[in-house]
Amino acid sequence: MQIKKVGVVGAGTMGNGIAQVFAAAGFSVLMHDIDEASLQRGMNAIRKSLDRLWNKEKITELDKNETLTNIQVTTQLEQMEDVDLVVEAASEKYEIKSSIFRTLDQCCKPEAILASNTSSISLTQLAGETKRPQRVIGMHFMNPVPMMKLIEVIRALQTDDEVNRLIHELSKQIGKTPVAVNDSPGFISNRILLPMINEAVFTLQEGIASVKAIDEVMKLGMNHPMGPLALADLIGLDTCLSIMEVLHDGLGDSKYRPCPLLRRMVDAGYLGRKSAKGFYEY
Repeated sequence: MQIKKVGVVGAGTMGNGIAQVFAAAGFSVLMHDIDEASLQRGMNAIRKSLDRLWNKEKITELDKNETLTNIQVTTQLEQMEDVDLVVEAASEKYEIKSSIFRTLDQCCKPEAILASNTSSISLTQLAGETKRPQRVIGMHFMNPVPMMKLIEVIRALQTDDEVNRLIHELSKQIGKTPVAVNDSPGFISNRILLPMINEAVFTLQEGIASVKAIDEVMKLGMNHPMGPLALADLIGLDTCLSIMEVLHDGLGDSKYRPCPLLRRMVDAGYLGRKSAKGFYEY
């Protein structure tokens, strides 16, 4: 099977980044979101990202224009009927993702591969929502997608060997490094990263240090490019909470209990950069 046309479900931070890297690699891309405003924001983010790369002389004017030409948008999932691969990048909620997978299973051609950018949810469970479980796989990109090299490739229990091989090769085609990870809550990246962020929130809740101090310790002492609380704001506090809940529910260990302060901040609508207020103000 050859992959020529790629669908991306979700035009948010991850979705538009995924659309950009596939389009930049020469693939025809169809990006979906629920309304025109979301699609417009996604396309504007892609244009800004390409402009930054052009200003740094990492791409040419021709590269920029060809990438944009390769991207079409739609508010109708049914228009994914002729894509060879769909990468779902919707909110990190099982109900939302499973509903999308059921719809895609109905409207995509039988040989199409259904991939998810989920950062924590079981691919085996998502595959079970479809009539093509052997053609379901995880492609967990990192943020910001155009810059970060890693893709965690997660096989569902049902994933076909050939589909797995194809996605590894495709990841290399778009300039990424695929790393095979087994299907387990949080996989590798978030099973390690999110408990660290959660513990940073606990140290803040307990008054051990200020937001700035916590981040400075991790940046200057551990050589992290960004402190854990600033990183939480970048990821989105609601997404951090969702992942911690998946870890807690899926692994059943109290060490994954979401910090109450994290939950309160999400309840207050302090979600980080996307709401202009989280641990920092933007």
